[in-house]
Amino acid sequence: MTTFETISAKVRAGQRISADEALFLFNSNDLLAIGELAAQANERKNGRNAYFNVNRHINPTNICVNRCAFCAFSRTAGEEGAYTLALDEICRRAEEAEREGATEVHIVGGLHPELPFEFYEEALAAIRRVAPSLHIKAFTAVEIEYFSRISGLSIEDVFKRLISAGLGSMPGGGAEILVEEVRQKICPEKISGARWLEIIRLAHLAGLKTNATMLYGHLETAAERVAHMELLRTLQDETGGFQAFIPLAFQPENSDLKLDIKGTSGLDDMKTLAIARIFMDNFDHIKAYWIMLGEKIAQVSLAFGVNDLDGTVVEEKIGHDAGAQSPQSLTKEGIIRLIKKAGKTPVERDTLYHPIRSF
Repeated sequence: MTTFETISAKVRAGQRISADEALFLFNSNDLLAIGELAAQANERKNGRNAYFNVNRHINPTNICVNRCAFCAFSRTAGEEGAYTLALDEICRRAEEAEREGATEVHIVGGLHPELPFEFYEEALAAIRRVAPSLHIKAFTAVEIEYFSRISGLSIEDVFKRLISAGLGSMPGGGAEILVEEVRQKICPEKISGARWLEIIRLAHLAGLKTNATMLYGHLETAAERVAHMELLRTLQDETGGFQAFIPLAFQPENSDLKLDIKGTSGLDDMKTLAIARIFMDNFDHIKAYWIMLGEKIAQVSLAFGVNDLDGTVVEEKIGHDAGAQSPQSLTKEGIIRLIKKAGKTPVERDTLYHPIRSF
């Protein structure tokens, strides 16, 4: 029989909990006990350290052939608000980021119907040329699949060419919910959950580290959240290529799903982050994406098993277009202050989690 005590004993002994036990925790209302267990699991891995990096987001275009129901970022060509950045503007933003002390540029965008694959290669090569110290973390599995389709190249060859151009790692976007029944309701035009996992597996085999996300708080059940996490945990057992797991709180305000869904609560956010830390024992890092959670929830999450707050960001469009109320950026000093007030040790890191400086 599953009880909190049996789960707690497993976690304290460093043993893996099952999907059924994770679901038991989702059905529990003892948030503080779950948080305490997650904090212990996190401290075993990361001590008192809480990581952040100095980064800059660049979204090259919001023109997209897909129009996912949850997405408020995408536009069709000619629609009000549609844009595509020229290469010189992408380079200008990268150079600015490097001057301001960033170590990473984070690039994701829409699936543009007219831009050739070579545009993305040229963008990476240009960034590497004008801002050579920046690590380039770019493109979701959905974008990689699209590049393969428009270029006629295999996924493996797409990775070879992007790595040659300067790709250093990948974010974890496009995962949404990997359970196909839910995926067909919120993003039927996107690649399947199985295909997302396969592309990420190929990324890991190509030597790229990636993150993994989960969009929660829309049409999915707690059991489907657990199923999503279990698929990621299984792939991590195989490849070891995931760095961080990032639960993303759904923003309903400007979404086509907004009529039916109110989004997440702070309690739900805390529980989801904590259970992720307990269940995903082979992930070193659980990230609270302050852009979607807000600064205060992200700060509190550091007591609930989270050990990473992402970065300074500078200009974020996808979450804010959806209705996120957080600021567009945080200063390095602001993130350090958030972490210190939570009783943790701020550690600036690079993209691959090498420590740069502790504060």
